[in-house]
Amino acid sequence: MTVRIGIVGTGGFSKKHADILSTMENVVIAAVCGTSKKKADIFAEQYKEATGYDDFNEMLDKQALDGVYLCVPPMAHGSMEMTLIERRIPFFVEKPLGISKEMPEKIVKELAKEPLVTAVGYHFRYSESIQYVKKILEDHKIGMVTGRWMGSMPKVNWWRNQALSGGQFNEQTTHIVDLLRFLVGEVKEVQAYAGHRVMYEQLEDVTVADVGTLNIHFDSGVIANITNTCVLPDGLFEAGFTFYTNKGMIHWSPEVVIIETLAGKEKRKDTMDPYFLEDKVFVDAIVSKDTQHILSTYEDAFLTQCITDAAQKSIKIKGPVKIQ
Repeated sequence: MTVRIGIVGTGGFSKKHADILSTMENVVIAAVCGTSKKKADIFAEQYKEATGYDDFNEMLDKQALDGVYLCVPPMAHGSMEMTLIERRIPFFVEKPLGISKEMPEKIVKELAKEPLVTAVGYHFRYSESIQYVKKILEDHKIGMVTGRWMGSMPKVNWWRNQALSGGQFNEQTTHIVDLLRFLVGEVKEVQAYAGHRVMYEQLEDVTVADVGTLNIHFDSGVIANITNTCVLPDGLFEAGFTFYTNKGMIHWSPEVVIIETLAGKEKRKDTMDPYFLEDKVFVDAIVSKDTQHILSTYEDAFLTQCITDAAQKSIKIKGPVKIQ
């Protein structure tokens, strides 16, 4: 089966996925939809059989697509997912699912009516290092976890606008939240704090917080803290987590994990691209209709969205929020 894929969005993540998909023998990039026909055409020219569109429904009407990638900013999600569910077209969504849990909750209810192949771009779940951490934790009792996402503020207007991006917890740090859900389990309660320290003085119209911290109480009793900032100069970045267990410490950052016990240190690096793995699994699921290897379905990703949403609520009410 030749899998015909449509790409919505013409930014970096669209190109990342399109480039990977175009290396697969059974995949064709058939269509690209952008905010303008010009942008879509320029993007489509890179892929032999792709046609550019500036209208989502026109693309779906004119192309027989087996799957669609939605690589758009948080505020643009919602109606496209609903349309794809109605047309029974499998879709892949780049995280986050939206600016809050409101629209994703409606989408989850629609998906519950009839199963559909979906996937969400929490690509770190597919990394060898995270899979190894998951295996190691089977023999450890977790005490607590600390996580972090420290970087600079993306220089796009929508990202610095809270109403359009949902803020750093929602747009970036969601990766760490999702990994802790994947490795530790579901969450009982959160409490978050955020502040405006630097970026509002450097850039105009900044409404997102540039520092924040999130305390998490898991159902299992594990306690975690995740801290983030976007005040660092461009080029400086640090992200990852540390598990503190009855046997030692597990330090993870993208592409590498270090296990530190009384016996010494063990270091492992990823050898495969998790973006490739998540795309391959999604394409395989389209062909087989079997979703068991998809590590982040839309329904599962919604549970991560609920936590980042609760963090924003906690900041507003200045108190703890229980996860429903």
